Amino acid sequence: MLVAKNITKKFSGVTALDNICLELLPGKVNAIIGENGAGKSTLMKIFSGVHTEYEGEIILDGKTVHFSSTKEAERAGIAIIHQELNLVPYLTITENIFLGHELTNAWGVLNKTKMQEETRQLLDRLNLDIHPNTKISSLKVGQQQLVEIAKALHVDAKVIIMDEPTSAISDKEVNNLFTIINELVSQGKTIVYISHKLNELFQIADRFVILRDGTTVNTGEMKTTTHDNLIQMMTGRKILYSRDEVAEEKKDDLLRLKSIYLKNVTGSDEILHNISFTLHKGEVLGIYGLMGAGRTELMETIFGLHPRFSSGEIFLDGKKLKIQSPSDAIDAGIVLVPEDRKLQGLCTSLAVRPNISITILEQLDRWGIMINKKRETTLSKQYIQQLAIKTFSTETLVKNLSGGNQQKIVLAKWLAKKPMVLLLDEPTRGIDINAKSEIYKLIKQLAAEGLGIIVVSSELPEILAISDRVLVLCEGELTANIPIKEATEAAILKMAIHKN
Repeated sequence: MLVAKNITKKFSGVTALDNICLELLPGKVNAIIGENGAGKSTLMKIFSGVHTEYEGEIILDGKTVHFSSTKEAERAGIAIIHQELNLVPYLTITENIFLGHELTNAWGVLNKTKMQEETRQLLDRLNLDIHPNTKISSLKVGQQQLVEIAKALHVDAKVIIMDEPTSAISDKEVNNLFTIINELVSQGKTIVYISHKLNELFQIADRFVILRDGTTVNTGEMKTTTHDNLIQMMTGRKILYSRDEVAEEKKDDLLRLKSIYLKNVTGSDEILHNISFTLHKGEVLGIYGLMGAGRTELMETIFGLHPRFSSGEIFLDGKKLKIQSPSDAIDAGIVLVPEDRKLQGLCTSLAVRPNISITILEQLDRWGIMINKKRETTLSKQYIQQLAIKTFSTETLVKNLSGGNQQKIVLAKWLAKKPMVLLLDEPTRGIDINAKSEIYKLIKQLAAEGLGIIVVSSELPEILAISDRVLVLCEGELTANIPIKEATEAAILKMAIHKN
């Protein structure tokens, strides 16, 4: 259905794709696998008309094509679900789904009723029980991702590209998506599926294409390969995640939460109910819960994002804090790496250098009138090296980096602040296996240096790999506090689903 011949793409002298050749078959789920920076998203943006300047040839359904816009690609039958959400926040779900495809009546007036009906049907297919007139800005990241999927389903496409479609949705929603994918495959659609969750690929994918450093290194059938073989092909090395079964018990209290409550904006229902726990110095505390359990809201409350609706007490190093804003939390030594790095963690139109230094500008002040750029550049290079950030230079725009490298920059800017407590909300969302391994090692290293770290993750293997202790949330309540040596996936899931 879709063939790439010798596709080469360069950005500012850096070769992102180097003579890529591959075939995507109809009636199949074609998995595109590779580390961050391997070129996956760049290639998908060429297929979907985002990048229009490149070398090589694209053949769609037997015909050579060259799209000058995403509109042309859509008209030709290619739809894409982007890894970085591509929605207009202050429009409704219906308006986003029909943007550029609006329905009108015989008099040329928008047929809002018809559009809402079709949107409701799409949301029902995804089991998303939200009114079609809800604004995107009021949705959680996982819900927004389902709206992106609904947009793609709305277009009657021959080729549907899914770039990390499950990175922010629950297991139940993943199962719904897989059911829909199987329906589309049975209709002869070509599904292009990008994911760093290899277990997921073995469930849904028929074929794989491995990219590494902008080149095609292997293709084959999923049923003929193994997890370890894919990792070796992706990275050229074997990467293992091992849980610390004999983790030392941390005893020195660092952060203590006492009876934390959080009400929703209406002031009626409680999002968090009576949350109390202690984080110790040098401890990695994993927090697991299903979508809607209150994980992100808990992190945001600690960080001072909801002072009007929250109550309870927070103590840091024995001292009671009054956190009324993120500034208060930062000043106290508490920092947050948010779930949505693009919207909340970065200035994507700025270069790597100012993104890393933005938290400590007062330390780089020169004569009270300017920033000492030499010191700023030295600082940036230090963290680029320490975190193995792949960038052409300190002056590369952050928006031109892969998702994994963008996440490392968010980490770098907070590490420059020398915090006492690091809150990580889905720190490896959309990040490849090698980058995950590096971040896991960094988390362990920071904890060994005495930093207290709380990690929220929707991936149980990740929680088990990096945590010293696991807390489980269910519908806003703390249902379990488990030492890592006693933690199992079954035990954690049971407490995440049932309160008793």
